Amino acid sequence: MYDGGALGGYTRWAVVFLIIFVLFILLVPSYTTTCTTTPVY
Repeated sequence: MYDGGALGGYTRWAVVFLIIFVLFILLVPSYTTTCTTTPVY
């Protein structure tokens, strides 16, 4: 396990990007289902 340095910053950004990506994958289907299930006239 490497701690600190460029690799530490890289892993930190990788974790942040992974969390955002997972949240995006989880939120988009729920957002589309709520939009499609609610009737829009």
